[in-house]
Amino acid sequence: MRVVIAPDSFKGSLSADRVARALVEGLASCDEPPWSNAAYECVAMADGGEGTARAMVEATGGRMESRRVVGPLGEPVDARFGILGDGETAVIEMAEASGLTLVPEGERDPGRTTTFGTGQLMRAALDLGCRHLIVAIGGSATNDGGAGMAEALGVRFLDEEGRPVPRGGAGLLKLARIDTSQSDPRLAEVKVTVACDVDNPLIGPEGASRVFGPQKGADEAMVELLDAALTRYAQIIRRDLGVKVADVPGAGAAGGLGAGLIAFCQATLRPGFEIVSEVVGLERRIAGAQLVITGEGRIDGQTARGKVAAGVGRLARRLGVPVIACAGSVTDDALNLVPEVLDALYPILPGPASLADAMERAEHYIRAAGHRLARLLAVGARLDYGGSSNVWKDH
Repeated sequence: MRVVIAPDSFKGSLSADRVARALVEGLASCDEPPWSNAAYECVAMADGGEGTARAMVEATGGRMESRRVVGPLGEPVDARFGILGDGETAVIEMAEASGLTLVPEGERDPGRTTTFGTGQLMRAALDLGCRHLIVAIGGSATNDGGAGMAEALGVRFLDEEGRPVPRGGAGLLKLARIDTSQSDPRLAEVKVTVACDVDNPLIGPEGASRVFGPQKGADEAMVELLDAALTRYAQIIRRDLGVKVADVPGAGAAGGLGAGLIAFCQATLRPGFEIVSEVVGLERRIAGAQLVITGEGRIDGQTARGKVAAGVGRLARRLGVPVIACAGSVTDDALNLVPEVLDALYPILPGPASLADAMERAEHYIRAAGHRLARLLAVGARLDYGGSSNVWKDH
């Protein structure tokens, strides 16, 4: 029997490859058929958020690079990005340089956080000779429309007096002119792909500021200010660059970084799971397997919108392979994923636990859950269904 283990990372706890290894250890500890002769293939997955670069680097035999860049509040941070095995493709996670986890909760202020460090990582990839930049834009702390990113690549954002506007979303209220004359010329020669899993426009009721601003520290007054700033930004981009970004699906992702990448890098937006699954060859690996197990830290009603568990589930179902998702937390609305997307959901925790305990002992809990799941499926393999087919019988 061949089993494919294709989980996402458990955010803030375990990388995807460690989750996969723990599951395999648990499953393999069951010595009953069909597990006694099972072969396992682990595929670290991601959806454009945490772990995206590492998943693709490991799948292609690439390497990780590190640079000191400007963090979201202007402080220096050490950020990593990946170079894939072809030596020409870079994977940049904006959360490494401009992510919410880099900002202490009491200091979160999307009016002044910047994507400048993300632009510095892009420039570093260009310096290494990369011809394709994949920018994963989950987990942002910012609402500056990608202006900081563009500034790091040579674009100038000027006020009525010809002076640079302050970095951050609020500074865009003073924007009067965009000067691209000193923009990095290499941008015209490279392909930029954005791993993006939301379709929000830049502005308006479903835009970056109103939908995502509050989780980054914005109160209602700040939300209104930021939406007005991005509205001005979109108007001046259209006037000075001839590019419409206000209503483009996905332009509002990562506080408008999607819009900035479209306007200044001619980027294409694609679902993050789709990009990662292509790079790691997920479809080829699932084809012919007898079982697929995926998982992530939390599975809820939003999982269907571009998350790893749903993506793996849909692909496995299309290929006719049973698929089970394991998660630290499974909400009631997650049950809507069964059976259209997943065959089953399996909670990892055996009982009540604090979040701190669940994260600290995640590897133990996942390993134990793998063993329990294997025992449960072994019982299923012995059941007589009165002549109906059993996928386990001959494996």
